[in-house]
Amino acid sequence: MIRLIVAGVLGLVLVGPAFAIELPAEIAKRGSIKVAIVPNYPPMEFRDPATNALAGFDVDLGEALGRKLGVKLEWEETSFAQFMPSISSGRVDAILSGFTDYATRHEAATFVDYLRSGPQFFVQKSRAAEFKDMAALCGKKVGASRRTMFPDQIAAWSTAHCGSNAIVFVGTEGSADARTQLKQGRIDAAVQGNETLPYIMDQEPGAYAPVGQAIAAQFTGIALPVKEKALQQALVEALDALIADGTYRSLLAKWKLNDNGVEKATINAGQ
Repeated sequence: MIRLIVAGVLGLVLVGPAFAIELPAEIAKRGSIKVAIVPNYPPMEFRDPATNALAGFDVDLGEALGRKLGVKLEWEETSFAQFMPSISSGRVDAILSGFTDYATRHEAATFVDYLRSGPQFFVQKSRAAEFKDMAALCGKKVGASRRTMFPDQIAAWSTAHCGSNAIVFVGTEGSADARTQLKQGRIDAAVQGNETLPYIMDQEPGAYAPVGQAIAAQFTGIALPVKEKALQQALVEALDALIADGTYRSLLAKWKLNDNGVEKATINAGQ
């Protein structure tokens, strides 16, 4: 019996450090991570209409990461335009809000990538017969958020596949605005991340139909200050732990994101 107890204690001693995640001293002392969010991109983040509480995959993932790290998350609502200034000024420690990891952003932020995605065309279900393939989009009006890389990606696809019959791009104030313009018939098709379409289509049955496949591959990541190496490593370890224990996979299933999961955390994998 004594030998078993000693062995158990030794096992704890050996295993314990493997799960210890070191946080920056300031965050450990505060007991929280300040996180910027713009809750207007379901199922990634939004306000629950019934309770007005924050909800979505990013919110659930953030709370799970906080539990792994032993800290709380302080969600701070901001605007998309304030994302980068908010971490460069130190107002927040991180951005967790469906934020795409692009190489052009790496000078200002380091990304811990946790999801694969890609921009995808979709149309009104009532007009799906007009768009049996992606070539049918050439010469049509296509809307997407002007604050993203979607305009450039749509233009690149149009140049490669449409020749002189180019897509006519219409900039919108966000994905919700693009869907509104689509319903109003002001545009023929819209583009948003393929990680959001299954959820949106489930919420509005019979409203939309995807066209073709994603036109680019990209990663969604937690944006962090470039100099905060300790926090970057802590979040990598915490995310890998959630992947290993099944929590991550359960959250993907909850929010209909099974096809967008990653096998392990990566840093600055975006192009």
